[in-house]
Amino acid sequence: MNTPERDRASDNWPYFFLSYAHTPAWGSGGGDPDHWVHRLFTDLCDHIMALTDLPAGVPAGFMDREMRSGDGWPEKLSENLATCRVFVPLFSPRYFTSESCGREWFAFNERILRARSTGSGDVPAIVPALWTHVDYAQLPDSVRHIHIDHAALGDRYAANGIYGLIKLNRLHDEYEEIVLGLAQRIVRVAHESPLPPSRPRPYESTPSAFKPRGEGPRRIHLTIAAPTRHTIPEHRDVRPYGEDAQDWNPYHSESTRPLPALAEELIRSLDYRITVSSFDDDEPGDEDGFIGSTADQEKATPTRPGILLVDRWALADEERRRRLKAFDTRARPWISAVVPWNRADVQCHGAEGQKLTAELERTLPLILDRGRRTDCRIAVNGVPTLKAFTDVLPAVVANATRQYLKHAAANPPAGPHLPRPRLVGPTHPQPYPDAGPDHGGEA
Repeated sequence: MNTPERDRASDNWPYFFLSYAHTPAWGSGGGDPDHWVHRLFTDLCDHIMALTDLPAGVPAGFMDREMRSGDGWPEKLSENLATCRVFVPLFSPRYFTSESCGREWFAFNERILRARSTGSGDVPAIVPALWTHVDYAQLPDSVRHIHIDHAALGDRYAANGIYGLIKLNRLHDEYEEIVLGLAQRIVRVAHESPLPPSRPRPYESTPSAFKPRGEGPRRIHLTIAAPTRHTIPEHRDVRPYGEDAQDWNPYHSESTRPLPALAEELIRSLDYRITVSSFDDDEPGDEDGFIGSTADQEKATPTRPGILLVDRWALADEERRRRLKAFDTRARPWISAVVPWNRADVQCHGAEGQKLTAELERTLPLILDRGRRTDCRIAVNGVPTLKAFTDVLPAVVANATRQYLKHAAANPPAGPHLPRPRLVGPTHPQPYPDAGPDHGGEA
């Protein structure tokens, strides 16, 4: 029986990537603070070797055992994130404040989103484990979509996590049962919902899926400027379009999902709370400055940065072109644009493509110029592939957020105005009422 080429190659992929927060050493001579994490990793590998037919010498899992140093570790980390079958994050309070863990989560979750966009369905390839107790309220927004039911594994596991079970001898049997169950689930998910590999994402440029410590909820708005299948020019291919602008799928040869839905999930995975609207449906006076008169813009109090996802074919409509030009003249610095322009779409090239490109330059000169002065200028010059889109979107989000924090006015909290405290010079004490002549009183 012949084995498909991909199946043969996947024999060398690790079953799981163990993602954990490195514990800092608290003193000299304290030993390895991550010793017990390594013990868990070893036990999982032993179980997986027994549960599968992995050849000798093939790693069952990957763990970043050493501290982040040495030549080649970012490349090795990225390669394993791009090829491992299951991602196993060890939840702990420290995990969600770790930038490294946030990068690992984002890189792997991006693989899931791409697989879903190509029709692979909802791949449940993230299998969390509880290292120490974590309240649900501590979970970032980017994590809460993952199904987590730690209570089903027992009260002691939910209360103490694997760390508590592994440290107490009297709970050794429960530890063994939990770890065996985790190994079985890893194998089951790997076999039942295989996740395609991807090209490794450069580790240093990978954003974190967790917002920085102490930062409140981050919000952003995504507006889609695209025609529908009923408003495109007669000769335009209808395949990228649907009944609504949010059905737009410019990379339809690569993806089965609308691009706005993919963008929304990708931005949400960066720990943002995102809202989405269609440019044609926005009402005047929108508080974030997408649509509205100049007077409305001046009165409005911005609450979030924004991204305009624009199809050049939207400019074929004169009224939409007029509104986009008016929008550009008053667009604030924290409004960024992304212009998908599929290089596989033959209608996007040639004389008509050049005409639409020139029209875009005349319609959105301010926004395009701002975009070209950033490190993600491909976003406004034309994003040629789905991979390029998912690569550049996090950088556009980060740039829009930076501009918002830099330019948006800080408003004082609601309530009565209180004068600023100030130091007052020394004063002479008032005389006591019953003081005598020597104390300034009456004789």
